Order: sequence, then C-alpha cells, then structure tokens
Amino acid sequence: MKNIIAFAGSNSKNSINKQLAIYASTLVENVKVDILDLNDFELPLYGIDYENAHGIPDNAHKFLDIIKASDGIILSLAEHNGAYSTAFKNLFDWMSRIDGKLWNGKPMLLMAASPGGRGGATVLEIAKGRFVYMGGNIVADFSLPLFNDNFSEGKIIDEAQDSDLKNKVDVFQKEL
Repeated sequence: MKNIIAFAGSNSKNSINKQLAIYASTLVENVKVDILDLNDFELPLYGIDYENAHGIPDNAHKFLDIIKASDGIILSLAEHNGAYSTAFKNLFDWMSRIDGKLWNGKPMLLMAASPGGRGGATVLEIAKGRFVYMGGNIVADFSLPLFNDNFSEGKIIDEAQDSDLKNKVDVFQKEL
C-alpha cells in the first residue's frame, strides 16, 4: 500500500489549509495517510550563524525523512502577505540545507485556501515557480477561494470547486 503525507504550510491550530489538506487526503483511495502538523516539528529561526554553531536541528531531519519515506505529498499552503507562512518557510529553509532537492521527486498535489477571493493564488504561483528547482514534482494544483463560504463540516460544499478538486486528486492518484 502506498503511503502519502498531507499537511498545511501553517502552524495555526485552526488552519483552514490543514482542513483542506485533510479533506483532499480522504479522496485518495487505497493509501495510508499520515497527517503532519508543523507544530510537531518546532525549529529555531534559520540563520547561518545558528547552523554553524549548532548544526541542523533534528526536527528538520525528521521532516525530510518523512518526505523521503512517502510515496506522495498533499500540501496546502497558507498565504501570509502574499508569500509562505513564516513557519513553513523556516522548515523549508532548514530542509534545503540538508538536501537541495528536498521534495525528492515525489508526486505532489499543491493547494492553497484563503478566506479571500484569490484563494492563495499568489503563494501557489511562488511555490510552483520555486519547488521545481527543489525536486518538486507538482502533478496538480488547486486553489480554494472564499473558504468560509465554500467549506463546511470537513468538506467543500461548492459543487464546482469540489468537482475540480476531485479531478485534481485523480491526477495525483494516477502518479502514485
């Protein structure tokens, strides 16, 4: 059985992106899913001086090892001021110090959700432009705008958006 990981690029305990990642993961058939939480991988703020003095923290190695052991990745990015959340960017930076191709070619369903009408489109574009140089194999991407209107009780309630996500999940599933 294939093993996938799903997580949000957020450390919010009530992350709408984590809710979306969990929902998307339930649509993938015949896989084992590990839901990850960035709060379980606390890291100091990346800096070369810290790295030179203390090395790379164990939690960066642990997260990267989980990626390497998986068969696929579902990631929903939070958008903070048009970019990655600080928590995600910090983890991303630490892992890139271990392996510049940190996504390891794993098939990835890349998503974003936001309460606004653009659905995290800016952070998705940043990630799509950057991840390919970091071993990313983005096989599908999805944006959910107006989260509070389109998502309820653990699922997407807008039929067109839900159908779109299911089509993207099918593409992801075929790549596993």
